[in-house]
Amino acid sequence: MTLIDDSRPIFVQIAERIENDIIEGGMPEESQVPSTNQFAAFYQINPATAAKGVNLLVDQGILYKKRGIGMFVASGARAQLMEKRREQFFEQYVVTMVREAEKLGITSEQLMDMIQRGDGGK
Repeated sequence: MTLIDDSRPIFVQIAERIENDIIEGGMPEESQVPSTNQFAAFYQINPATAAKGVNLLVDQGILYKKRGIGMFVASGARAQLMEKRREQFFEQYVVTMVREAEKLGITSEQLMDMIQRGDGGK
């Protein structure tokens, strides 16, 4: 699995990978997450870089430390991440799409038709 994208800091990518695993159910709430050394070995990166990514999530309340045991996914982490990602989706895609539609003279109704066409009629 290729994770490393040279255009973005590696520790941010580590944090996003963990976030994705939590959102997708691969790391359930209250489950233990791999150690920074395990992340470092898996992604072939410096353990300090892996720790920086993990600590980013600790600072956000997504992960927490049990002294002498390891890192765990916090209760409510998935819901918190889902809300964060929804807000990012809104800002990155919806706002941008609506602005572009306005520039092109696309009405709200036309835009809704396009969206419905894009989802295959689901």
